[in-house]
Amino acid sequence: MNWSLSFEPLLSWTWLAVVLIPIGVAAVAGLALRRRGAWLRFAAALALAAALVNPVLLDEEREPLKSVVALIVDKSQSQDIGTRNAQTAAAVEALKERLSRFKQFEVRVVEAGRGDAADDRTRTRLFEALDGAFRDVPPSRIGGAVMITDGQVHDVPQSADGFDAPLHALITGDEGETDRRIRFEKAPRFGIVGKPLAMTYRVIGADGASGTVAVRVLVNGVQVSLEEAPIGAEMPLDITVPGAGRNIVELSIERAEGELTDTNNRAIALVDGIRENLRVLLVSGEPHAGERTWRNLLKSDASVDLVHFTILRPPEKQDGTPINELSLIAFPTRELFVEKINDFDLIIFDRYQHRDVLPILYYDYIAEYVEKGGALLIAAGPEYAGLQSISRTPLMAALPALPTGDVIEEGFYPRLTELGKRHPVTRGLEGSGSEPPAWSRWFRLIGIDRPEGETVMKGPGDRPLLVLNRKGEGRVGMLLSDQGWLWARGFEGGGPHVQLYRRIAHWLMKEPELEEERLTATGRGMTLEIDRQTMSDDPGPAQVITPSGKTVTVPLAASTPGVFAGSMPTDEIGLYQIGNGDLSALAHVGPVNAPEFADTVSTTEVLRPFAEATGGSVRRLGPSGSVELPGIVPVRGTAQAAGRDWIGLRTTGDTILKSVSRIPLFAGFFGLVLLLMALGSMWYREGR
Repeated sequence: MNWSLSFEPLLSWTWLAVVLIPIGVAAVAGLALRRRGAWLRFAAALALAAALVNPVLLDEEREPLKSVVALIVDKSQSQDIGTRNAQTAAAVEALKERLSRFKQFEVRVVEAGRGDAADDRTRTRLFEALDGAFRDVPPSRIGGAVMITDGQVHDVPQSADGFDAPLHALITGDEGETDRRIRFEKAPRFGIVGKPLAMTYRVIGADGASGTVAVRVLVNGVQVSLEEAPIGAEMPLDITVPGAGRNIVELSIERAEGELTDTNNRAIALVDGIRENLRVLLVSGEPHAGERTWRNLLKSDASVDLVHFTILRPPEKQDGTPINELSLIAFPTRELFVEKINDFDLIIFDRYQHRDVLPILYYDYIAEYVEKGGALLIAAGPEYAGLQSISRTPLMAALPALPTGDVIEEGFYPRLTELGKRHPVTRGLEGSGSEPPAWSRWFRLIGIDRPEGETVMKGPGDRPLLVLNRKGEGRVGMLLSDQGWLWARGFEGGGPHVQLYRRIAHWLMKEPELEEERLTATGRGMTLEIDRQTMSDDPGPAQVITPSGKTVTVPLAASTPGVFAGSMPTDEIGLYQIGNGDLSALAHVGPVNAPEFADTVSTTEVLRPFAEATGGSVRRLGPSGSVELPGIVPVRGTAQAAGRDWIGLRTTGDTILKSVSRIPLFAGFFGLVLLLMALGSMWYREGR
């Protein structure tokens, strides 16, 4: 029972003042002058005032509220080390059982560190979870918090302002743990393909550790060097960027005896390879309608440096005009095809024929250039079928097919072959999905015999139109029509000449995205996505090795012709190895070199300043495999909240009002009698 006195005046306080002040002054004045009956008049004034003020006695029935206690459980990946998870689970169950004995506490258990987003797994955010647990709780009802963690918390506030309750931390793991790790100090995000890239790294050992450590350097899973690094020193590292696109540079050290974990014995840097401008040599045999199509396309590509020559004055047209009076540039054959031939990434012969402009020996140099890794494209016209065809030179050793001498002059729709529907050069070519294709016709095709390599486009009578072939370490393409310019000019609606020509050129220059057999994988959030580009009908499932060494089989399903895809949700951050057939790939899931793995040694020092500022404590749960919990003591107000073997949690004085009983003191018959008695006594005394 909670008794209290309240006033419910019959008049407003203003009118009460108007009525009672004069009466009170008169009564007090009578007392001061000691007039007869002054005490009775004063008593009557008090009775009247009490009746008008209307005092009420209240009896409130209240229910006490519980203090809210947050039990924050660290479920981050660093807790997977050793027996930390077992310690945590045992401590949580024991604490829940102990806290359930205290009816004044409401316990909220919150797990942190295993969110769906990758960023939720890279840092241990226990205070973010703590804020969420108390979001709907008024400060007066917060009893405190208990965190069960290894102590590596990454969102500890700078001060304890705003948290007016004790925070206690129970630390998993063993005291005196040792670990060493490796990390990149400087790791540029971009590098030029084929050029050295300067990086630095550091091996960090336990306190007082010294000596050197062997460091394996891998690029895209292939070991490129073995370094000796002194512990604690920043070491330089030069790697050569192997290819365009995403490259993974990995550093790893062996696990030392007694080391806590080897999770952080690897460091990853993602380097995007950027090609220097590709150098293309375009040699046009003579001016023709399609010449500018090739030139405009290559000039519009910012990644291409184009050298273009057109043979305007072949040797048979010599007329005796002095060289110094000609406005034409002499064709620098020796400089291009002997001295600087290896500087070019692609050579294109556009309707070129042998007319003694190039010495016959130079064709042999071009064939050798292809054999050693160069790229050659033959954009054939009627000249290729004639007597001066370049197929009649030593270049024939590099060509995928020889001409039959036929030139087919009829309208036809270029079509994709069954192979071409899966090949990355022609797959999904805009307009190829309908019959006839949604592009214009061409009107000339050069006949060839027994082509080598892959025929990805065909002309009338299923004759080869576009042939792609590998020769030695290089590549050769042959487009057997000079009518592509009709697409560029918009004839009959035009066609995807830019898409086709660019893909042909980049395939010849070994662009990774256009490889027929390619396996790639990427991490999107906490999902590993796998793409398999292949010319086969079924590449089979992919084998995935997780960062912890587990092997998982991921089925691959056809998504588009020639492309198979699969995905798997993951709960580990790190480097995944993916294999399919003879191909392999690497992918990193989650942020690179996440803070969660930067330091895995359990510690009491990170949380101690905040805990002690709140009146709480930090202590270890005990050796691995055991749990030694402190006692729990309810405390009130600002009382001490921690001791040698106990932790305190605050209780609240907040209550909920359930009902109120009212007893008016001057209402009804009782109040009327008192008032009449007071007035009657005053009248009686005055009458005597």
